[in-house]
Amino acid sequence: MAEKSWYQLTVQELLAKLATRESGLTTDEVTTRREQYGENRLAAKRQTTLIEKFIAQFKDFMIIVLIVAAIVAGATGEMVDALIILAVVLLNAVFGVFQEAKAEEAINSLKEMAAPVAQVERDGEVVTVKSNELVPGDVVHLEAGDIVPADLRLLTANTMRVEESALTGESVPVTKRAEVLTDADLALGDRENLAYMNTNVTTGRGSGVVIATGMQTEVGRIAGMIDAAEETKTPLQENLTQLGKWLTILILVIAVVVFLIGMLRGQESVVDMLLTAISLAVAAIPEGLPAIVTITLALGTQRMAKRKALIRRLPAVETLGSTDIIASDKTGTLTQNKMTVEQLVLDGTLTDAKVADVPADSPLALAMMLNNDTKFTDAGLGGDPTETALVQYYLDHDVAAQTVIETHPRIAEIAFDSERKLMSTFNQTADGQLVQYVKGAPDQLLTRVTRILDHGQVRPITAADREQLLATNHELATQALRVLAFGYRPLDAVPEPLTSEHAEQDLILIGLIAMIDPERPEVAAAVAEAHSAGIRPIMITGDHRDTAQAIARRLGILSPDGDDDDQVITGAELDAISDADFEKRVANYSVYARVAPEHKVRIVNAWQKQGKVVAMTGDGVNDAPALKAADIGVGMGITGTEVSKGASDMVLADDNFSTIVVAVEEGRKVFSNIQKALQYLLSANIGEVLTLFVMTLLGWQILAPVQILWINLVTDTFPAIALGLEPGEPDIMKRKPRGRSSNFFSGGVFGNVLYQGLLEGLITLSVYGIGLAFPVHQSAELAHADALTMAFATLGLIQLFHAFNSKTIHQSIFKVGLFRNRALNWAILAAFLLLAATIVVPGFNTVFHLTPLSGSQWGTVLGAGVVMIAIVEIVKWCQRRLLK
Repeated sequence: MAEKSWYQLTVQELLAKLATRESGLTTDEVTTRREQYGENRLAAKRQTTLIEKFIAQFKDFMIIVLIVAAIVAGATGEMVDALIILAVVLLNAVFGVFQEAKAEEAINSLKEMAAPVAQVERDGEVVTVKSNELVPGDVVHLEAGDIVPADLRLLTANTMRVEESALTGESVPVTKRAEVLTDADLALGDRENLAYMNTNVTTGRGSGVVIATGMQTEVGRIAGMIDAAEETKTPLQENLTQLGKWLTILILVIAVVVFLIGMLRGQESVVDMLLTAISLAVAAIPEGLPAIVTITLALGTQRMAKRKALIRRLPAVETLGSTDIIASDKTGTLTQNKMTVEQLVLDGTLTDAKVADVPADSPLALAMMLNNDTKFTDAGLGGDPTETALVQYYLDHDVAAQTVIETHPRIAEIAFDSERKLMSTFNQTADGQLVQYVKGAPDQLLTRVTRILDHGQVRPITAADREQLLATNHELATQALRVLAFGYRPLDAVPEPLTSEHAEQDLILIGLIAMIDPERPEVAAAVAEAHSAGIRPIMITGDHRDTAQAIARRLGILSPDGDDDDQVITGAELDAISDADFEKRVANYSVYARVAPEHKVRIVNAWQKQGKVVAMTGDGVNDAPALKAADIGVGMGITGTEVSKGASDMVLADDNFSTIVVAVEEGRKVFSNIQKALQYLLSANIGEVLTLFVMTLLGWQILAPVQILWINLVTDTFPAIALGLEPGEPDIMKRKPRGRSSNFFSGGVFGNVLYQGLLEGLITLSVYGIGLAFPVHQSAELAHADALTMAFATLGLIQLFHAFNSKTIHQSIFKVGLFRNRALNWAILAAFLLLAATIVVPGFNTVFHLTPLSGSQWGTVLGAGVVMIAIVEIVKWCQRRLLK
């Protein structure tokens, strides 16, 4: 026979299992158990030191490539370039350490959430102790406003409700009871005789036995899941790693081949050929790439921050752009996390609450405001969300609810309990009249009424009235609305005895009200925009199936025609499916209801195994493991717990679901701009490598390492960074998501890099040939020096012209706006002046082994740049025709 769960045990079985008693433990027993179970704290694995984090940053393959580049630059005597490259490496490392340290705050904030003190039975007396001193078997007392200090099995529960939304996703407080629950495999939110660590008691009081402390609690299990979760590599990080490996292999092969060819020709010394090979390595390594990627991401981060999306990890900017799936928590993310009156049933008519006319002195208004325990505080309304919603409804209609309540003092009450599902208050009017107001479940209240209020007149209630009201109640319930019925009766005195059986009879039915935690008004449009961008939104919630399904229909996550039952699955149903089977069927489901934290991680993992990039949104403690497991976790800045924000890659400052879609647009823009910068950089490097390779092969005088480094430093870096500021292209949100399988070379970029790099090399070599064929000087030595200077100027200048080409992958630069990016304009001008200075400034040209050029020679160089733009424009036109 399977062992019973805590909620299935009787009080006697519970006390026997924990070797305790209703009067609690003795001090000696507590001491013994603390040695056995440890403190009631949340533990985390050992956190790495700052030095360990710093060293770990240098394990990245691209960083190793950069360090090699710095050594190469230093070996050629270019210490300035070596120092610049090393500065980039250090900057990346420092930033990585900072981000990793911030991420560790997730588990630390979870540890700090524990309740500071608890009321506990010790040695037969109720004493106050620190919550970390609790042990299994302790008996704890709870009151409204308390934070539950450990996982408890309740012994008593007097009108007790506990707000568990951060743990279970339940949008309203759960009514607790102490009775045994017999069902097996109940979801967290259905275990009504258990109270969980870090949840909040909203009303009532109770007591319970501690059944779990620290990491053994439900919130402790979540802390363990966060701590054990593996950090997922973003598509950007994967792409950079692959690119670094590919470039390293290519660089080594080319350098070795050139060195061997030179030695076989026998025209150069070993030292000269070694310097030539080093020049090729310098030409091939895109030293500025990591810095450009970091700067482009940082600029994207700033733009997102202005639009209320706060990025915690830089790679998350780009990851958003590749998102296929947005898995969103319901409560507080898609909905407002506050109950709202939506429909009224008065005089047999269903009316929209927004337009209903309910005077403040009407029986319904008085019943809603007076049969209510809402507290008025400086911070707003306090108490049960259902009751605060009833008062808020009248505050929104400019009714002085507090004055109404104060002028109708409560004389007596019969508190709500989960058995009869009713609550009664007895209030006195200004003229001394005593009125009993009752609210509760419609099916329960209807058994207690004998009359009904109909257009201001009281008449006997008929069977047809009851049938219609129950039908309306059922219809509203299927729409996930929570329905309350209200009744009243005038009295001469408070009934004696004041019991439900005696007092809650012969009532007059006023009507029904229907409430819901409504969807955020902007979410439906955001869901539609996500669909149009090829992104699939799915809902994951701890709430009930009907509620989740109804909200999903209203938002457009499910079809509004109602033919979608097979797209909704519960946590219990998910448990019955194997991982392998679920991975095959995961695309069938759009709504997951009544799920536990481990279900959320399982759902995220199943989508990831389908090759999808998953963004997970959430605000509760229960969302944190899935937020960390997802490719990008999105926390809520206003309603989110510190735990969920700490586990997230991005935080929404306005808790607005539509901000996610804005962030996706920015992410796509960032990736597109990185692609443009990469196309620009690598095509330039291929042009340099091809030029040096052919020059070596033909035995020509080649460009010196110092010249290559200057071109890379000046013409590569500034324009490439400026390309990161390119405005987004108009159709960027109409394209399908790139997904996990895409990389920087997708979408035709690889082909562009190859042909444009070859084109740059061929044009440079052609200009070198023209310089030799049509010399200005008769001396062969001067003619070769001029030709080499023309090749240097051409290689640098066509890269600057090519920066305009790189403003768009396939579109004409004249269509996107040639000079629209001011940063690019200034970057190209600055790079041109620095490039020209090495040729025209006396003394400076000597350092770089260059000679001044004549007007005709400069004309040839400028003509080469124009040819570069013209040929690329022709190829783009052909590409667009082929794509059509």
